[in-house]
Amino acid sequence: MDISGKQAETVDWGGEVDYSGYEWFKDPPPRPEPQPQPTMDNYVPQPGVIEQNEAFDFALKSAPNVLYARYKQFGQLGVLAWCSEFSELIDALKQLGFEGNMFVSTRTQALKTCEDILRLNLDIEMQIIVMYLSSQVARLRRFLDSDRQWDDYPKPKFPIDPNEYLKQQ
Repeated sequence: MDISGKQAETVDWGGEVDYSGYEWFKDPPPRPEPQPQPTMDNYVPQPGVIEQNEAFDFALKSAPNVLYARYKQFGQLGVLAWCSEFSELIDALKQLGFEGNMFVSTRTQALKTCEDILRLNLDIEMQIIVMYLSSQVARLRRFLDSDRQWDDYPKPKFPIDPNEYLKQQ
């Protein structure tokens, strides 16, 4: 007895079926309707975000001039004090970015400001101040564009022999 319950003579060895009067593909299957593209809602900033970005843009545009004015007025220590204020500006920019409210124009201006700051011709002999200024610029750049590497930072000029350095002065 067969386990499947079928008889052995179930194969039809009959002739070919005549399909001559059949109309193939007369009624094509219905095409599925295309899924509507998900529409992205235009970004509508919360009240105050535009003003906040404009204020940051103004502060970033004036930062190199303020730094130079502090340098002219107070010398190297003016640069050190300005770096502290710049650090607060960076913290506020980072907070704005983490909240998702930083405009592309603000980011672009911040990167341009970093370049402008490093392009200033400041004669700073206290190398710790040069390093602090460079680290603040690097901190902002890392936040804004972490994939890029910059090589426009000033090189520290540490004296090799302190006695020889004193003779040059």
